[in-house]
Amino acid sequence: MMPLIFAEAGQPQIIRKLGGNPEVRKHLEDLGFHVGGEVSIVSTLGANLIVKVKESRVAVSEELARKIMV
Repeated sequence: MMPLIFAEAGQPQIIRKLGGNPEVRKHLEDLGFHVGGEVSIVSTLGANLIVKVKESRVAVSEELARKIMV
């Protein structure tokens, strides 16, 4: 298991765990990140990631990406 920030771009990953406090986990779930769901990095823009989750593209900060374990 590793944080999403270290995953290879373009490779689909399965979300194993969502970290952080309950508010952070709720925010991630509202964005479409769920344990068992698939996510892949589309590109990086500075410290932010553009990720594909549930057929949508979402911008995620490095801080949040470190809380998504794949």
